[in-house]
Amino acid sequence: MRYTKVSIAAVGYELPPNVIRSDEIEERLSPVYERLKLPKGRLEMMTGIKERRFWGEGERPSSTAVKAGAKAIFASGIPVDKFGALFHTSVCRDFLEPATANVVHNGLKLSPNALIFDISNACLGVLDGMVTLANMIELGQVEAGVIVAGEMGEALVESTINDLLSNKSHTRQSVKPAFASLTIGSGAAAVVLAKSALAPGGMRLAGGVARCATKDAHLCKSSVDQGAGEGFSPLMSTDSEELLKAGCALAEETWDEFKKAMGWENNDIARAFTHQVGAAHRKLLYESIGLNMEIDFATVSYLGNIGSVSLPITLGIGLEKGLVKRGDKAVLLGIGSGLNCMMLGLEN
Repeated sequence: MRYTKVSIAAVGYELPPNVIRSDEIEERLSPVYERLKLPKGRLEMMTGIKERRFWGEGERPSSTAVKAGAKAIFASGIPVDKFGALFHTSVCRDFLEPATANVVHNGLKLSPNALIFDISNACLGVLDGMVTLANMIELGQVEAGVIVAGEMGEALVESTINDLLSNKSHTRQSVKPAFASLTIGSGAAAVVLAKSALAPGGMRLAGGVARCATKDAHLCKSSVDQGAGEGFSPLMSTDSEELLKAGCALAEETWDEFKKAMGWENNDIARAFTHQVGAAHRKLLYESIGLNMEIDFATVSYLGNIGSVSLPITLGIGLEKGLVKRGDKAVLLGIGSGLNCMMLGLEN
């Protein structure tokens, strides 16, 4: 994938108001820790996650996505009548039908001529949305569009805690697949893409590559799809150790293809933004692809793993901090269960 006419006009994000520390979660799980003789502090020690954030009462994936989308559209300075597409790309949805994109579109008051739909691909959804929209812009089908995502991790964390407390048959071994679910947080993000003439100050989306390893789809999977409606009580099973190895192996293959496709080398990259999973994943990822971890910008210690919005929120915060200078090349390194990997190159 190569692009010559597409730029990131703006990134918007919304952080939930409620901060939940890892030691608070462990305190609630004290009966399990005591029964299984698990050491306190292991959640932060194993993941590097000190805290994550949760929404308040009454929020939905769509309402949080509208907030982030409105910020991104306003920051882009592009008139709303130029927006020809909207994709909602988070794991969480308001309901199974209709597409949550409809609710977000109405909330943002975009044109009735806009193409709108949901894209679902675990933690890679936003990047998939970016490529889908970039293709349309490159072809001249639309001038601008917005990708939105609103993740609500509190239901997964709550149902995991309840399952661990209520299931007395759990052993030290059987609780392992549940622990990754305790790293999840909430948040919302939006990315506005436009033809470069509409976003003269934006970063150009230069291109990228995608690669999958679907033989590993079983390493991280959820319970039956319930949307995110009333009574939503999801559970996840994650083989964290095998997922870490398989994900970084796939990243290494994808990175080699990315460099060949783009004609870039490791020392060309000034800044990198990744899907935020945990400290061990971050370290092994950069070792696997041979990039200096000092060019990475991390938010995982205070935001946790926020699914599809982890990478775009991290990008948004990094841009606010001025971490990508004029003339820099930057990369977005996305990995999601399935397994799927996408790496995109930006030029500022």
